[in-house]
Parts: sequence; structure tokens; C-alpha cells
Amino acid sequence: MRTVHLRIEGRVQGVGYRYWAADRAEELQLTGWVRNRRDGAVEAVISGPEADIERMIALCRQGPRDAAVTAVEIVGEESGAFEAFTIEPTA
Repeated sequence: MRTVHLRIEGRVQGVGYRYWAADRAEELQLTGWVRNRRDGAVEAVISGPEADIERMIALCRQGPRDAAVTAVEIVGEESGAFEAFTIEPTA
């Protein structure tokens, strides 16, 4: 199991990115959370098997149809367990 903290930049707010990410995470049976940031980025913590984490990172680089992702950065490795994947309030 691996847990990573991601920062996604580009046109990622106002395009349904959080809901899209939550749907992809649920499909991959990942846990964690996603939220908008006040600086215009999206932030996510995802937890699950290594291969599924890598798949989710690749998906995050594409984003939903109306998004224009310019960067996906792993800002850290996290610890802790989550029971589900949730959409959190903007921080």
C-alpha cells in the first residue's frame, strides 16, 4: 500500500475535476480525498496498491474533458488509512 499527496495545476477548477477524480478513485478502489485550493490548484491524497496509484496519477495528468492539466506533482508520501474517497472543502 502507498499513499501520495498530489498537487494538480492548470485549468482544473470549474471543470468538474474533483468529481471526476472521485469517480476514477472509486473505480480503482482507492481511498483518500480531493479538494480545490484557493490558489487555483487541486490537491489530492490517494491511497492504495502501487499499480493503482500509478494509474490514478496517469489519469490525473489527463483530467476530465474540459480540464487543461499543466502539472501533476507528488508533494509527499503520506501515512494513514482512509475508509473511502471523499471530496473535501476548499482549503
